Amino acid sequence: MSSVRIECVANEGYRIGESPVWDEKEDALLYVDISGRKVCRWSPVTRQAQAIPVDAPVSSVALRKSGDYVITLGTKFAALKWKEEQVTTITQVDKDKPNNRFNDGKVDPAGRYFAGTMAEETRPAVLERHQGSLYTLFSDLSVVKHFDQVDISNGLDWSLDHKTFFYIDSLSYSVDAFDYDLQTGKIGNRRSIYKLEKEENIPDGMCIDTEGKLWVACYNGGRVIRLDPETGKRLQTVKLPVDKTTSCCFGGKDYSEMYVTSASDGMDKEWLSRQPQAGGIFKITGLGVKGVPPYPFAG
Repeated sequence: MSSVRIECVANEGYRIGESPVWDEKEDALLYVDISGRKVCRWSPVTRQAQAIPVDAPVSSVALRKSGDYVITLGTKFAALKWKEEQVTTITQVDKDKPNNRFNDGKVDPAGRYFAGTMAEETRPAVLERHQGSLYTLFSDLSVVKHFDQVDISNGLDWSLDHKTFFYIDSLSYSVDAFDYDLQTGKIGNRRSIYKLEKEENIPDGMCIDTEGKLWVACYNGGRVIRLDPETGKRLQTVKLPVDKTTSCCFGGKDYSEMYVTSASDGMDKEWLSRQPQAGGIFKITGLGVKGVPPYPFAG
């Protein structure tokens, strides 16, 4: 084991930092602040974070093959032009549920944008249950709903052989696997591969490494955990100096650095004084594994 180092690279006090994605072209980390309503980009060169304000909760961001980005904004899939700071709606979901918003999203190996919804929270992790659904935006800009009855649609990724889709509905306290068809984007045969332990708390964002192991950020658990999806065993725990760790991705030149987002929403003054880096972006080095570069949306 090499020595694991954790550094807060952007101590910006984001309300709900989420959806970290490495943008190789820009040599920068993309992410969002959901309730802060901004899409952010942090540069390891300048060590500065830029932000583009948007007009609704923005829950995920992804690369786009044709350039710039796609985002989930309120209950819309939308396009974001960074330089122009311009947002264009692609399509809307959950029109019959005005209290819903998108949550986590990620692009699959074929360039489709998977993202799920949830009811707006009254306070962190407190919400009307079973209101969400999981959707896919295809490259022709059509949308398919996979299933509903979701509480908090969260972390997602695909196995290295592209035959399994991994997914987290946070309040099930479980990491689930589905059979996945790369050709069609269809998923089926849902099963649980890992149940979180009490001190791990709520499973949130997730990513996969080049050894096919999953990394899950544990909300209110102050950690990321590494899981073996084949055996269902936890292999490693990395604790962070904040409780509300929300998501993780690999980045940097060779994808050997892990970036972890966090939140500060729902923390009182006393709690914040104990965790002054709450809502910060963290970089973890020395894990000894690398990540898989993100796929761009093909539409």
